[in-house]
This record gives sequence, C-alpha cells and structure tokens, in this order.
Amino acid sequence: MFGKKETPDRKDMALDSLIGDNIKVIGKIQGGGNLRIDGVVEGDIIYDGDIVIGEEGRVEGNISCDNVCIAGIVRGNVECNEVLNLLSTGKLSGDVQVSSFIVNENAIFEGNCKMEKGIEKVEELVKEGE
Repeated sequence: MFGKKETPDRKDMALDSLIGDNIKVIGKIQGGGNLRIDGVVEGDIIYDGDIVIGEEGRVEGNISCDNVCIAGIVRGNVECNEVLNLLSTGKLSGDVQVSSFIVNENAIFEGNCKMEKGIEKVEELVKEGE
C-alpha cells in the first residue's frame, strides 16, 4: 500500500545466503542465518534463522525455521518457531505450525494451522476466569 514494497529488499536484510532468480536447487538445505530465495528450491529447508521467499521465489518442500516471510510460492508444510508472514503476493499450500501467523489481504493459504502457544494462552485465560 502507498507504494511500499511487499518484500524486504536484499539491502534491507543482512543476508548470509541467497538463492538467486536464475538458480534451481534440488535437495535438502540445512544452515543458519538469513536466507533469501528468489529462485527455485525442490527439497526441504531446515534453517536456524530467518527466510525470505521473494515474489519470484518458489519452494517445493517443507520448511523449518525461526521466521519466514513469503511473497512467492510454497508447496509444503511450514514450521516456524516465531512468525510466518504471508504477504499479499504469497501463496502457501500446506499445513503450518507457528507461534504467530500473519496473512495479508489477497494472500492465498490452503491448509491447516496450529498455533503452538495458542493452547497455552487458552488454558491460561480459562484459569483466570475461574
């Protein structure tokens, strides 16, 4: 909105790894730090850190990380320790397990969501109400 970019610029985020728009990776990716995907990944990603999937990025596999921001396409399950942000250009087909899930207007999400801290919060509120 108001001309603001949907996905962080490469210079806005301290990158440790980049999969550029002309790169296709087939196989499992493991690592840590900040990862940006503008190309194609066919395989699971297990990352100790944050992941940004750009508008042209595509992941066909499961993702496990701290935070993920999706502006492209993900077909697979996503497990986030903290926040999953599905931007308006993002498409996610798979189940998610997160602490916090942000779905922007016009984003597409097809799957189930389980919020890890949600059950604890509900139980806490029930105890307070007694």
